[in-house]
Amino acid sequence: MIYDIRHVTTYEYENPVSFARCTLRLEPRGGGQELISHNVEIHPRPAERNVRRDFFGTLTESVVIEAAHRNLRIDSRSRVSVSRQPPARDASSPLWETIRDIAFEATSLGPSSPVGYVFASPLVPVLRPVSAFAAESFPPGAGILKGAIDLMHRIRNQFRYDPKATVISTPLNEVFDKRHGVCQDFAHVMIAGLRGLGLPAAYVSGYLRTIPPPGQPRLQGADATHAWVSLWCGAELGWVDLDPTNDLLIGNDHIVLAMGRDFSDVSPVDGIIVGSPKQKLGVAVDVLQVE
Repeated sequence: MIYDIRHVTTYEYENPVSFARCTLRLEPRGGGQELISHNVEIHPRPAERNVRRDFFGTLTESVVIEAAHRNLRIDSRSRVSVSRQPPARDASSPLWETIRDIAFEATSLGPSSPVGYVFASPLVPVLRPVSAFAAESFPPGAGILKGAIDLMHRIRNQFRYDPKATVISTPLNEVFDKRHGVCQDFAHVMIAGLRGLGLPAAYVSGYLRTIPPPGQPRLQGADATHAWVSLWCGAELGWVDLDPTNDLLIGNDHIVLAMGRDFSDVSPVDGIIVGSPKQKLGVAVDVLQVE
């Protein structure tokens, strides 16, 4: 499938901003994808634009704006070809205890090494109640994929999608207690539960198809950036992506932007400004299938 993606981020400031430094992670990447084209327009025009790869392999652009402004617009457009086949929900997989032990024995500290995704991270503490919740899906001797699918299914059924319930800074324990939130919250809860069992789990940011196929329901999280979980299931299966918001193994409806330990590693746009105490943020996303 080929998708055209438009992701527009706008900031309106109460007072003029004299300086802004932004970090952009807006170029789609990931397995099962081919980037056909990508362009980002920024207004006002930056004084500096520098591109690098971060530790996780994400193309990251640093932008410096020195012109005084009260509005900032970042318009990202991409065309991406997606072709991936998720494992069957009943596929066999190694025992979860085996994967836990192998992950801790990893000798590499590179971005694809599972050991980097086992421990707590800034937005995903390991909490005893969340670990106990996840453990119900992983009885002794269970396959790791079967357990992860069950955990994903339980989050989908026991947590309610509610865009007004949380913000990105809402603590994980509060999200877990309320059982309300959005895709970022559900991904963080699932990652915390998996890591609490010693399993390597990463946070993935990206997009969802805006218009569903005929006869299929619209996925929750479309028309915005989306988030899901990637779980290392051993050398043979590798990293398997699961969407707890929609109870799905990731196929061709999802487009990957970046992968990291939690949202703080993959935020599409972040940065600092000088000059205004208040701002209004707007984000609009369109993902349209063209072939």
